[in-house]
Amino acid sequence: MDDALENLRKRLIFRSGHRGTKEMDLIMGSFAKAYVPGFSQEELAAYEDLLGNNDPDLYNWITGKEPVPDSLQSPMMNQLLAHKLV
Repeated sequence: MDDALENLRKRLIFRSGHRGTKEMDLIMGSFAKAYVPGFSQEELAAYEDLLGNNDPDLYNWITGKEPVPDSLQSPMMNQLLAHKLV
């Protein structure tokens, strides 16, 4: 199971840094590198669900151009919104 979780972590980090738009590659990639290695199995599942959203929507929520839908309000989304690029 540890190998499966480690493979999932690697896959999520890769997907995060290869979203398709440069801005989202930077935002999601840096977030994933910083936090995914320490995520629990439940947090990994929540993050994977979050990655299923499209880039324009995620970008607008992260930058505050649009409010995050109530259905996506979660500790994971709050952590992403609080993430700062370094």
